[in-house]
Amino acid sequence: MKELTSALSALIACAVTAALGLKVIPLLRRLHFGQTIREDGPKWHSGKQGTPTMGGVMMIAGVLLALVAAIAYSGATGGNLMIELGDARKMTSLVAGLFLALGMAAIGFFDDYIKVVKKRNLGLTPRQKTLLQLLVAAGYLSSLGLSGVDTTWIPFYGDLPILSGAGLLFWPIALLFIYGFTNAVNLTDGVDGLASSVTLVVSCAFILVSGYFHFTGVNILAAATAGACVGFLLWNAHPAKVFMGDTGSLFLGGMVVALSFGVGRPILLLPAGIVYLAEAGSVILQVAYYKKTKKRLFKMSPLHHHFELSGWKEEKIVFVFSVVALCGCAVALLPVFFGW
Repeated sequence: MKELTSALSALIACAVTAALGLKVIPLLRRLHFGQTIREDGPKWHSGKQGTPTMGGVMMIAGVLLALVAAIAYSGATGGNLMIELGDARKMTSLVAGLFLALGMAAIGFFDDYIKVVKKRNLGLTPRQKTLLQLLVAAGYLSSLGLSGVDTTWIPFYGDLPILSGAGLLFWPIALLFIYGFTNAVNLTDGVDGLASSVTLVVSCAFILVSGYFHFTGVNILAAATAGACVGFLLWNAHPAKVFMGDTGSLFLGGMVVALSFGVGRPILLLPAGIVYLAEAGSVILQVAYYKKTKKRLFKMSPLHHHFELSGWKEEKIVFVFSVVALCGCAVALLPVFFGW
């Protein structure tokens, strides 16, 4: 029965997230916490104006309650999670990873709140958001270092020492890695169900990786994240009845980063998070190309909007991007299971 902890976590996260929609969505409507649609976005998105946002709190609650239930269940059955909580490294993978996601979510919450109060699609300034995110990321990396993390895994090489020599470059690179991927997930949240669908696929990949390497805590966290994404999709699939807002997208961004670091293999997020990279890359390329030529490389960025303006329906974008994410995750799993 011990092996059921992760499955229990996924089911509870899904059920709680889905059930909260019955209460949270009407509450958000009463509070007039509606989404303000970008004026320069696809014209048909104007119909989404006023759709309740900040629904990411539903996923956060689902994950937290699932984790509490998993700890209680593991304690009652003598599961591996209770043993891991006595291991500094593995405990940090779980606890610090959760706080990374919650810290990013808090930044997103403040950003969403400012947008809602001012009734415009602006929140924290880019400088404010960047500073706060870097502080949260630095705190997370510090906790890893203090817990005894001294290597990172590289395919075809093995464990790379990160406390001396060239390995010290890991820390500033990791800081930018966390910042970049968290915001890339945020950029992916642009059409109904996209960010939650892609993150569901990525979370499932890390369920497999963490299970293979016996990281029980990370496995439970990945399962809870996957379950929360499923529960949220019941309300967020097209046509969306609620948006996750920056509260949810930054939470998911922090979570997928935490899962990759939690198994000691953040590099796996490069192929597994190929959709996130494509979304962020399209924005960078669009800005750079426009500055140089005064022309647009894409019809609109992030990338999902380019396909929207090319005539793709939102459901098709979600399906294709999820398949691409699945392929990226398959590539990420190859060096794990073949021992490369």
